[in-house]
Amino acid sequence: MKDIRMNHAQKGFTLIELMIVVAIIGILAAIAIPQYQDYIARSQVTRVVGEISALKTAAEEQLMRGVTPSGALTTLGYTSSDLVNTTDLDFTAGGGAGTMEATLDGNASSAVQGAVVTLTRDATGSWSCAITAAGGGGWDDSYAPAGCPVSP
Repeated sequence: MKDIRMNHAQKGFTLIELMIVVAIIGILAAIAIPQYQDYIARSQVTRVVGEISALKTAAEEQLMRGVTPSGALTTLGYTSSDLVNTTDLDFTAGGGAGTMEATLDGNASSAVQGAVVTLTRDATGSWSCAITAAGGGGWDDSYAPAGCPVSP
């Protein structure tokens, strides 16, 4: 008589194996999601600094022609941004000194909403950048790009 042996190969995963995989995915997500949100906030602040910095040339050109730029940044050719809600341009201090400001709002991350990016030109023509931190919770000074410190 033939020896009949049943082949009981495992078909699928056990419950404990599935639970381990779910736990590993949960741990990875707990680390990755906050890091991703920080990355988004940092990139949004850097984007606004870049958008406003692009207007320095237009401001310099108007100052060279003897025009004192003031009002909204649109007078320098600024187009709207989904991250910026309020802009301000003030070179009325005279002597070529003035500021350009943009307040993050709209589609900006909740951690950076309300932060103000300020580019300041002194009378000698040197530009500096500063960020006034958002009033709400969640702001981290690491969101500011290099060369644009957070002012108290």
